[in-house]
Amino acid sequence: MARTRLTRASSRPGWRDRHGRGIRAAVTGPHLPMLRTRTDVFDMTVASTAGYLKDVWPDDLADVRFEVAALPGEPSANGLVDRWLVIVPERRIILFRLPIERLARLHKHDEFHRRMVIESCVFRAVAELLGKDPWDLAPERFRHH
Repeated sequence: MARTRLTRASSRPGWRDRHGRGIRAAVTGPHLPMLRTRTDVFDMTVASTAGYLKDVWPDDLADVRFEVAALPGEPSANGLVDRWLVIVPERRIILFRLPIERLARLHKHDEFHRRMVIESCVFRAVAELLGKDPWDLAPERFRHH
């Protein structure tokens, strides 16, 4: 007995519509959040930390540009890989994602500790730019009540 198809599932010729079920949904589905990559998490952490510090030090950091690069262009004079670069005359801070992430792998493998490592690098880079101690940038943030 032959089956006849009453409706065509897709009007586009050659469109793959297996067994008339319709077009497939996104991998995450409509009820799940979109996937975040390590790069996205890194960029969001740098941006939120920089935003926090700009709120605390609005006059000192108003014109500072924060940038993210994968790796430094060349090794530092001491032979180590830099995690950030501060260019004082240009008021620029460049954070190098891969060296910071490699440092984070030395710590516990959870998102909280990775975020803390990234935040500490941002704090130390800003402290270097301003000529201050990193702990003096936001003493209330780390005080436990």
